[in-house]
Amino acid sequence: MKSVMCRLAFAAIIALTAQAASAQTLKTVKERGTLICGVSQGLPGFSNPDDKGNWTGLDVDLCRAIAAAIFNDAKKVKFTPLSAKDRFTALQSGEIDVLSRNSTWTSSRDSSLGLNFAAVSYYDGQGFMVRKSLKLNSALELTGASVCTQTGTTTELNLADFFRAHKMKYEVIAFATADETVKAYDGGRCDVFTSDVSQLYAEKLKLTNANDHAILPEVISKEPLGPVVRHGDDQWFDIVKWTHYAMINAEELGVSTKTLDEALKSAKPDVKRLVGTEGNYGEQLGLTKDWVVRIIKQVGNYGETFDRNVGPGSRLGIARGLNNLWNNGGIQYAPPIR
Repeated sequence: MKSVMCRLAFAAIIALTAQAASAQTLKTVKERGTLICGVSQGLPGFSNPDDKGNWTGLDVDLCRAIAAAIFNDAKKVKFTPLSAKDRFTALQSGEIDVLSRNSTWTSSRDSSLGLNFAAVSYYDGQGFMVRKSLKLNSALELTGASVCTQTGTTTELNLADFFRAHKMKYEVIAFATADETVKAYDGGRCDVFTSDVSQLYAEKLKLTNANDHAILPEVISKEPLGPVVRHGDDQWFDIVKWTHYAMINAEELGVSTKTLDEALKSAKPDVKRLVGTEGNYGEQLGLTKDWVVRIIKQVGNYGETFDRNVGPGSRLGIARGLNNLWNNGGIQYAPPIR
């Protein structure tokens, strides 16, 4: 028994040493006093600045939640707009601390870029937008179409797969940025605009006559979108991952900006663990006992951020669908805090 205890103690020391060696990002962020978050160059509902430079969106809220957990101040975030082409390089080089920019989790990105996808903050899929005047009802009617898309994305590959699988001809017209792509489509340079369905809803708002366009029913791919961090810092990976999971668990437990005070008095064990009145789960992450309280008070739970940015409370009006909680017909699911 004594030898077993010694081995366990030695393993714990090794684990703590490894954690200390890799836990640099949190230290850097704290010393700087600001979280640097990579976002899109302007995608309504996800990450978009107003005319005064104030950023809003689902991806933005995740970064604000991380800042709230660390600093108890959701405003301590600097947002760095990045193109699809430059987003991963900016993270690899250390220009940003976390990438929260409607990026699809794939095996090659997860394994060959030196990066880790921390969670799925939005389950999406690729679709097609066309002018209503074309009187199309299905993507299977797009043979011979010219298609506008953005370079440096999974969209191009999915597009090729779809047309090849259905033995249809097409012409691809690719652009470096999302704004260039939507302007080209709006200007009539192509018949079809393809991207993630969520992005189609967002970009549709920018069109000259949004009501003249329709999104076709087919969804041709799986696009799990989520935040990304660099390999090699497990503590930071855990903080980003569990910030999202905390917001999911909070919604599931009914803990919101409106019910937080009640939750702090709750006798329910799972609620007590969430808000930090029981256990030391925040300290295990390198944060504080009230880390989730900070997130909910200043940003809200996942459902609140979804509704105001992309859901019924937003201009996009996207149904929750797959992004509903697992116990409400969707697949958003978080491991427990315990």
